[in-house]
Amino acid sequence: MPPSMPAAPVSPEDRGEALVAALVELEHHVADGGWDAPPRLFALVETDALAAAEPDLARSLGLRTSADGAAPGSLTAIEQDTFVGSGDLLGDLEGIEWPDEVFGTALATVRTFLPSSAEVDLPDDPEQAAAVVAEHPAAQEVRVVVGVDRSGSQHGVARLRSQPDELLGGTDLVPGLATALAHTLG
Repeated sequence: MPPSMPAAPVSPEDRGEALVAALVELEHHVADGGWDAPPRLFALVETDALAAAEPDLARSLGLRTSADGAAPGSLTAIEQDTFVGSGDLLGDLEGIEWPDEVFGTALATVRTFLPSSAEVDLPDDPEQAAAVVAEHPAAQEVRVVVGVDRSGSQHGVARLRSQPDELLGGTDLVPGLATALAHTLG
């Protein structure tokens, strides 16, 4: 397709598939950092828009656009190296506002949780509760990558440390985090 021709509209289904594909790719990327990695924040930009605005960068990264056969609405993740989580992810996200060029955002983090079968009375204090969960023999670690975009799509993928070959996913995997990420898009 010549650069002067407008791109075909992207369907809601393609938008959702593009977000899921970006999150799966991000999960594989952050897995290289191991299980003790801090939270990582990513801007998601439309690959076609990035390639049009920064053709040299797109070529150096080997990005495939829709003109090259990439899926419609493909997204490219750009890590925000300056993001430092304080331990309060929802609070950390409150002060972030993405410019219009950012079509979506994603966050990867590792959390410890107790399965529903583990009956335990947790203290009201969040730090004490986290300590109880971490010390519990049934505690499990999960790496989640949650993303949202300006079209309203949201999705999450997760991998349990105890089941490293299985990737879980769903639109409501971590709804509170998805809502907080959506607020950063304005």
